[in-house]
Order: sequence, then structure tokens, then C-alpha cells
Amino acid sequence: MPAEFLSDEQRAAYGSFMEMPTQSELEKFFFLDAFDRDVIARSRADSHRLGVALQIGTVRFKGLFLEDPLSVPWPVVDYLAEQLGIGDPSQVKRYTVRAQTAYKHKWMIRDAYGYRVFADRDSWEGRQLAKGFLAFLHGRAWTHAKGPTALFDQSVAWLRRHRVLLPGVTVLEQLGGSVRKRPVGKVGSTSRHVRCPCRWAEVGLCKASWWSAN
Repeated sequence: MPAEFLSDEQRAAYGSFMEMPTQSELEKFFFLDAFDRDVIARSRADSHRLGVALQIGTVRFKGLFLEDPLSVPWPVVDYLAEQLGIGDPSQVKRYTVRAQTAYKHKWMIRDAYGYRVFADRDSWEGRQLAKGFLAFLHGRAWTHAKGPTALFDQSVAWLRRHRVLLPGVTVLEQLGGSVRKRPVGKVGSTSRHVRCPCRWAEVGLCKASWWSAN
């Protein structure tokens, strides 16, 4: 299977808003609950409050932070501004005047909501998530023959569900492709430990022999 199998449109949609979220998606990912409002209240200026709200909703919806936090459909801004009681949503345009502001807020949101970077091997939780994701990939690759694109979409959903910030699109493509190149140990067989055939070693997440094969 080729390492890169996504279309140009799928690649573009991975880390950006190609379409306006549906009403149900707005309500699911951009509705602000009490905890969200507490995090947002750490900022005083309306432009900052709305910018933080955008980043909270975006990381829930897309699984990552956008390089430009304002690269969202304007109705999303209106939806959040209405919840925050901000009469002039255009104030958010001042949010990115200082790039450092949005960057600091990304870290604040990451810590407040427990998001982890994809290549985290420094913490016990990060290593456990890496093992869990690798097990998920192998299980899906060898028990659900729906093709690489389906495996890619399922990988994105798993990472979002476990609050792991999505890596570059090529990383997931390569990981999804590599796990199908060599089977892991069969149930009931005599096994020996081998180095995992996937690309985790290249991103620093697979330095141990976690898998067995004949």
C-alpha cells in the first residue's frame, strides 16, 4: 500500500475548515459549557475571549490548533460571540495582532483540557496512549479490511477521542500504511519479540519491542 493515499482535498480538509460545520456540529463542538467559560474568563479583552473560544472549539472539532486561529467560517465566530455576549464579533480580528498571544493560549488550553502532543514519550500517560494507539492501528488493520482511507479516518477519530493533538497528515498516512505491510503474531502461535514494523520509531514512539510474530 502506498505511503500517501489521500486526495488533495482530503489533505486540505485535515487541518482546515473546508466547509461550514453543520448545526449539530456547532452545538457539539462549539457550545460553551461552564468549564469552557471559566477558561475563557482568564482573558479580559473581548478579542482575546473570543479568540480563546475559537481555539477551544477548533481543537475539539479538528483535533488540532490552526496555524491561524481565525481561519474559520465567520458563522462560527458569530455563534461563539453570541454565547459570550460580545456584540461586535469583528473584535476578534485583533486577536492575532501579537502572534505570541494565540500561542500562549494554545498551551493554556492544552493544559486545561488535558491534551497531549502526538510524540509525547516523556510521561507515563503519553507512553500508554502511544501503546494504545499502536494496538488500535494493528487491530483495525488486520480485522477491518476497509482500505487505508477508512483506517486513516478511524485513527483521527481515536486520537481526537483520547485528546491527542493530531500530527502532520503524512505521519498518519505512513503509520496507517506501515502496519499493513507485515502481520503480527497469530493467536496460539509460538511467538518471539520483534521490532514493530510500523513507523513509530521514526517519530520517537516505538523504541521497545511491543509486538510478537512467528
